[in-house]
Amino acid sequence: MASHGVVLLNSWVSMFGMRVMIALKEKGVEYEYREENLTDKSQLLLEMNPIHKKIPVLIHNGKPVCESLIIVQYIDEVWNEKYPLLPSDPYQRAQARFWADYVDQKLYGALRKVLFTKGEEQEEAKEFVDVLKVLEGALGEMPYFGGEKFGYVDIALVTFYCWFYAYETLGGLNIEAECPKLIAWAKRCMERESVSKSLADPHKVYDFAVGLRKKFGVD
Repeated sequence: MASHGVVLLNSWVSMFGMRVMIALKEKGVEYEYREENLTDKSQLLLEMNPIHKKIPVLIHNGKPVCESLIIVQYIDEVWNEKYPLLPSDPYQRAQARFWADYVDQKLYGALRKVLFTKGEEQEEAKEFVDVLKVLEGALGEMPYFGGEKFGYVDIALVTFYCWFYAYETLGGLNIEAECPKLIAWAKRCMERESVSKSLADPHKVYDFAVGLRKKFGVD
């Protein structure tokens, strides 16, 4: 086990696992990274997440924590001496959880439509931009979703940024033209080492996405 007995089971391309990596880096927590082959899942993954059998899983002193947003909250509570990720105010904290949940409930589903539809069906994938516009409205004129400070909602959303190139190329989208403030926010987040060192290379993500489409018979 690494320092603090922390192990992360993850897949390099997972925007959900990237969230955990950002949170750990923001807190300065050293950890052992273990890449999972999701077509041949390790026995450790199956033991640590027997319900969903998916990544990411954070193992802390031998105990597993599952689901990326729950893991980020756990990290914030356990390593609470450095850089709080969630607001201290209960209402602001509730709002942050609402928008992070919105990202998972709305954006991920819209993402799948972009990746796994083609032709006329891809008109339906424009829902992806509509969801981004809602998030851009929530951001408003603030530098980050929490105001002046990078935090929980930023972590929940920014990991999708490395997938944008794939979305745009496969879905015929121009995200910056549609949501310029959101792209400016994403670039601002990328200036943070915790983000830039956690997000996957967009071109490698694109290649992965193309492979997925072929696997599922989209192309």
